[in-house]
Amino acid sequence: MKKLIVSKNYGLFIGEERKEIHMEPLVKAVYLLFLKHPEGILFKHLPDYRKELTEIYVKLKPYGLSDRVVQSIEDVTNPLLNSINEKCARVKKVFVGILGSEMAKQYYIKGTRGEPKRITLPRGLVLWE
Repeated sequence: MKKLIVSKNYGLFIGEERKEIHMEPLVKAVYLLFLKHPEGILFKHLPDYRKELTEIYVKLKPYGLSDRVVQSIEDVTNPLLNSINEKCARVKKVFVGILGSEMAKQYYIKGTRGEPKRITLPRGLVLWE
């Protein structure tokens, strides 16, 4: 199992070789939100996390929030829309592409329908710089 490193400016890196994980800002913000909540998040409770997700996004893109970004954050935290599933699928694709499908399972957001979705990577392997 490789360490996941989150740099001060929220870059994501895997392992001692620090292979960078590239994600678009909203996908990365969703990933960081779930990384900060090891207990997991029920999709139906996502509206409760809208403010926190917005704060994470602003740290990734500090140039202010456009109307389009605000709408995208509202969409991703609306459990009636498919946006959160799309973002989780993108996260999975990135990690599977880098680590292979078996090892990647610990790194992406997953969970049973109706249960909290979480990143199962042991938090001892997550290094926040």
